[in-house]
Amino acid sequence: MIVETGHYALVLAFALALAQFAIPFIGARLNDAALMRVARPAAITQFLFVALSYGALTYAHVVSDFSLVNVIENSHSLKPFIYKISGVWGNHEGSMLLWVLVLSFCGALIAVFSNAMSDRLRSDALAVQGLLGAAFLLFILLTSNPFARVAPAPWEGRDLNPILQDPGLAIHPPLLYLGYVGFSIVFSFAAAALIGGRIDAGWARVIRPWTLFAWIALTLGIAMGSYWAYYTLGWGGFWFWDPVENASLMPWIAGTALVHSAAVMEKREALKVWTIFLAILAFSLSLLGTFLVRSGVLTSVHAFASDPDRGVFILAILVFFIGGALALFALRAGALPVGGLFSPISREGALVLNNLLLSACCATVVVGTLYPLALEAITGEKISVGAPFFNTVLIPIALPLAVLMPIGQMLSWKRGDLAAALQRLRIAFVVGVVATAAFGAWYGTPFLSIVTAGIAIYLVVGALSDLALRVRGTSGRLSLKRLAGLPLSAFGTSIAHAGMGLTLLGLAATGWGVETIVAMKPSSFYDVGPYQIGIDSVSPRQGPNYSEVYAVMAVRKDGATLATIEPAKRFYQARRMARSEAGIVTLGLGQVYAAIGESHEDGTIDARLYWKPLVTLIWIGALVMAFGGALSLADRRLRIGVARRAAAPALEPAE
Repeated sequence: MIVETGHYALVLAFALALAQFAIPFIGARLNDAALMRVARPAAITQFLFVALSYGALTYAHVVSDFSLVNVIENSHSLKPFIYKISGVWGNHEGSMLLWVLVLSFCGALIAVFSNAMSDRLRSDALAVQGLLGAAFLLFILLTSNPFARVAPAPWEGRDLNPILQDPGLAIHPPLLYLGYVGFSIVFSFAAAALIGGRIDAGWARVIRPWTLFAWIALTLGIAMGSYWAYYTLGWGGFWFWDPVENASLMPWIAGTALVHSAAVMEKREALKVWTIFLAILAFSLSLLGTFLVRSGVLTSVHAFASDPDRGVFILAILVFFIGGALALFALRAGALPVGGLFSPISREGALVLNNLLLSACCATVVVGTLYPLALEAITGEKISVGAPFFNTVLIPIALPLAVLMPIGQMLSWKRGDLAAALQRLRIAFVVGVVATAAFGAWYGTPFLSIVTAGIAIYLVVGALSDLALRVRGTSGRLSLKRLAGLPLSAFGTSIAHAGMGLTLLGLAATGWGVETIVAMKPSSFYDVGPYQIGIDSVSPRQGPNYSEVYAVMAVRKDGATLATIEPAKRFYQARRMARSEAGIVTLGLGQVYAAIGESHEDGTIDARLYWKPLVTLIWIGALVMAFGGALSLADRRLRIGVARRAAAPALEPAE
């Protein structure tokens, strides 16, 4: 009965999504306040029904209801409880239901936190959200029903893909979807503004917190996914330029540009066309990522669907929404006023250059991801575009962007002084040059890693220099007073930029890593960078739904044991699949990493051993970036609904 309730709730949610689209949209055109007021309760109720449906599917997984096809194919009675929960979205049908749950949640957030905006803007935005929800709910109901039954029910399920049986899966997809679908809010407001015909600083104030919210979630989701791949797949890599990985990177780059454009638009009412276009682009790239993962055009550990009918349906959704939004943008963009004027040497000018470089990065990733697919579809020829292409094209764009970031922070709005900005960054320049020399003396090669590391240190110091200069006073008391008076967004900007510098330093350090592939003998030690690793024992062990062979390894330096790690090779009986479980220990900011393979009759065991200096900075930097974004989001000026307390004038559409 609970399963049927969940299915019926999806049908009701679809009907509510249609009502949420049609009634408020018509009300906005007729200027009928009663019809427009339908939007808010419809959005909240739609979310409640989708949540009920998702809860029913989760219940079926938890109790191992093997009358459901979805549970049979993705669960097992012996599977640990946490993976019964995360297994709900570890498959195509469940992950699409999670997508719709987050989408309806975003619509409910708009409904709840929208008192500061006009009725018409809110109604049009919720109407667009309702249309999005209706499209994806129809997709689930027609092609991806998670509540499909089978009779008779088998006694046992086939278990979840072993690669997905990891705590990281309990964190990565929900965060990623909050980012992907969070941009739907900005997309809806952009479409609503284009429909209403008025885009100004008030509109920018409305979208900035939502943009930050989506960007923070996507930053954390990508970082978690990167770390999950790093320790779960057993290859010791954190990014493989997999097309599905790129699918999350593309909206992140566009969203980063949007965060900066929205700030300029709110401050100076400039870059209106840029901001609207980026708002459409960020979510459009999220939809493109959905198509890549769900259409079956890709083969990947991330990809779930292989049914061409699903691919055609999602392609139709993608064409309708992206094509419709871009057509609306083309019709309205020419009528947008220019807004505030500014000198090329100014904070606004620096942000325009920032957007151009980020757009070039985004275009590179899009071309590198889609070109092989297009070539195969047209000619049947299969090629792969990997790290050599992306590194060759992106590094010459990304490094100048990192150099320019602190300079842009130091420039004034409207008209800046480049010489003065460079003068204020002299300490950062000196520290960066000294760091480059120090890395060169210590590591020697490769040259690119040394230069990148120096730029990363310069970026961190330059980002924090902006804060130091803002609070510098003639006395400690005055400095503290200025520090207390700074808005949280000022702290957030500097901290986020410093986080980017930390991630860049971690990426640079990958060039100094050490990898050793050996057949390890018990009681023998092998050099890995500054450490030695040896096997103490190799033993079998039984898990809840797998068996494994694990090795106890000691990590030593100068004869002293620093840590013990336990890499393992697991075998999942139900799936008849094996999976490596890496043994990792963090020493300082670096990590020793070991993955084992096959055992041999002579007592040796194949192993990959790594020393990865500073690798943790890749993910620490991402956390710092997200923290900086959260500080900006907590700024009272950006807090959702603050305009109601400040009695700011409501955003009214043009007549």
